[in-house]
Amino acid sequence: MSRLKEKYQKEVVPTLIQQQDYHNVMQVPRLERVVLNIGMGEAIQNAKALETAESDLATISGQHPVITRAKKSIAAFRLREGMPIGLKVTLRGQRMYDFLDKLMNTVLCRQRDFQGVPHNSFDGRGNYTVALREQALFPEIDYDKIDKVRGLEITIVTTARTNEEGRKLLELLGMPFATN
Repeated sequence: MSRLKEKYQKEVVPTLIQQQDYHNVMQVPRLERVVLNIGMGEAIQNAKALETAESDLATISGQHPVITRAKKSIAAFRLREGMPIGLKVTLRGQRMYDFLDKLMNTVLCRQRDFQGVPHNSFDGRGNYTVALREQALFPEIDYDKIDKVRGLEITIVTTARTNEEGRKLLELLGMPFATN
C-alpha cells in the first residue's frame, strides 16, 4: 500500500468525519482518478512531436497514453476532424496514489519560485486541475533528451460534492496550496 493511501485511510478519513460531521464512512470524499493531458497543436505539422511527447507521458505516468483527436474541423487552424491533437492518460488505484505522492512531494517543489498551487482551480464539483509549464520537473525525464518544453495539465477527480470538500480533502492529503 502506498504512503498516500495509508495516510488517507488512517488520518484523512477520521479527520473529515469529525470536522464535516459525516454519519457514514462512505460519505467521506475520496480520490477517483487522475487525468494527465498534453494538448499539442504542433502535432498538426510535426508528427514526430507526438511520438516524443507520448514517450515522455508514458515515462511520467507509467502507463501508455491515448491519442486524443480533433472533434471538429477548423479551417483557420488547418485542423480537420480526426487529426491527432493531444495525449491523455487516466490513472486509477495504486498508480494514481503513487503519482500524486510524487507530484505533491517532489515535482511541485521543483518549480522555480514556487509559492504553492492556486486555490481557485476547482471546477465547482470538487475536482482540481493544476497545470505545469514543463515536463522536465519530473525526475524520470532526462533533461538532455527533451526536444521541446511542453506543458502538462493534471486533473484530480474526487467524489467531493463541493469545492470546499475537495479542497479540504487535498489539503489533508498534503497538496501545497498557496497561503494567500
